[in-house]
Amino acid sequence: MRNRRWVFAFLLWFVAFWRIEAFKFHRAQKTERISGSAGDVLEDDPVGRLKVFVYELPSKYNKKILQKDPRCLTHMFAAEIFMHRFLLSSPVRTLNPDEADWFYTPVYTTCDLTPNGLPLPFKSPRIMRSAIQLISSNWPYWNATEGANHFFIVPHDFGACFHYLEEKAIERGILPLLQRATLVQTFGQRNHVCLKHGSIIIPPYAPPQKMQAHLISPGTPRSIFVYFRGLFYDVGNDPEGGYYARGARASVWENFKDNPLFDISTEHPTTYYEDMQRAIFCLCPLGWAPWSPRLVEAVVFGCIPVIIADDIVLPFADAIPWEDIGVFVAEKDVPRLDTILTSIPIKEILRKQRLLANPSMKQAMLFPQPAQARDAFHQILNGLARKLPHDRSIYMRSGESILNWTAGPVADLKPW
Repeated sequence: MRNRRWVFAFLLWFVAFWRIEAFKFHRAQKTERISGSAGDVLEDDPVGRLKVFVYELPSKYNKKILQKDPRCLTHMFAAEIFMHRFLLSSPVRTLNPDEADWFYTPVYTTCDLTPNGLPLPFKSPRIMRSAIQLISSNWPYWNATEGANHFFIVPHDFGACFHYLEEKAIERGILPLLQRATLVQTFGQRNHVCLKHGSIIIPPYAPPQKMQAHLISPGTPRSIFVYFRGLFYDVGNDPEGGYYARGARASVWENFKDNPLFDISTEHPTTYYEDMQRAIFCLCPLGWAPWSPRLVEAVVFGCIPVIIADDIVLPFADAIPWEDIGVFVAEKDVPRLDTILTSIPIKEILRKQRLLANPSMKQAMLFPQPAQARDAFHQILNGLARKLPHDRSIYMRSGESILNWTAGPVADLKPW
């Protein structure tokens, strides 16, 4: 009982104090530029630093797939679609492949959805293999490097491992034909089979127009201390528990469901976006994969992301100072989450909010239509530009071959 009284007393004090500080902050409307090289990288302009050739594939690899299910335009893996559209009209595009620095193959591998809107990646390896066979047969550029100057957008849970269960994804590994290519993917976890060295980690897609429509007054006080909406258990896919989110989400619920500092629930209210703008901290725990759209939503809405995903590799980490804007909590420390967050000094919280208020920070996490300077499209191009010039060693000598076209599960070798 004494502990409960202490928690309520702290909550009353904190909310009162925070409203005063938040009022000062919002009146001043302060932002803080990212210091050092990260700020320069975030604001780089890739135009003039690289040229990209976009292969023209039959529509069965992209447009017809999308026509079958327009829901693909709004799901979290839609970056593959919007990056294609962006590149078609981008000033970095070249129609002369002989002057290209990079080659892009527009294939929509995650646009195969269940009635519930979840992507089925089982056809993805065959689609990707078919597309690579096509470009290697019709153009000389793939064979010249066996894909070392090609990049692919693979935004699924575990990237080019093409499975939504980590155990199966690890068993499959990255599609062998992509061994030399640069992968642009949402999945990032250190020392993991499904993260290839040199990959560019990007944010998942979150609809910019939808979030824009839910913006509230910037003067609104942040009266929610910790906010989270989402699953804590996945009974359908993990009936015994403990496997989903490595038990981290279950631990959040079991430890803090009755804590007045924590506004957490499985219900997803219509005021979800507004609530995030009223919160100080937004939990961003791993699920089946270490990342989720909550990371994007938290940054866009100025809610300090609390990242609970051991060894996660975050989007555009050379441009966005995640350590400065977020809070990292080890999965084993989830039971101490209340102590960890209430121990952060107010000055540090306010500094994180000033950094999050920087428009460049928010822009880097979004794929707007039309594209805008310093957005996620441009951050991807910046990442590709920083890999230039290519080393001459990427080019194959006459008769040389590294890739094994018959490697991988037998089912992947069937024609698509």
